[in-house]
Amino acid sequence: MPHLTIQVTPNVSIAHEESLLKSINKALWDSGHFKQPAEIKTRIVPLETFLVGIEDDEQNNGFIFAHLKIMTGRDMDVRNQLAELLTVAIENTLSAAQSGRAALQICVEVEEISAVYHKKMLGS
Repeated sequence: MPHLTIQVTPNVSIAHEESLLKSINKALWDSGHFKQPAEIKTRIVPLETFLVGIEDDEQNNGFIFAHLKIMTGRDMDVRNQLAELLTVAIENTLSAAQSGRAALQICVEVEEISAVYHKKMLGS
């Protein structure tokens, strides 16, 4: 665990998606809250259709929504710390690539996974 899903609007420029994911995974690993690097799972889910506001001219506003699901037992301070470090990692990786193309809003939510969660490793 943790699982991080990043939704991104098409008007946000991500030059190297793998580099973004690596910087995010490294930030999570460096936090010291996870036992093994292989526990950290991230993915980018591009959004094809989105609307910001109610007018067409507002589509120069893009956003990234990062949703981190972690196992139960971490207090609010830890969750806030993880949200902040993810925000900074995303900002540091993407801010230069935007070049004024779109105003970028970064949103991060950290929540505990449901108590009903099962996983099973297959193969090696």
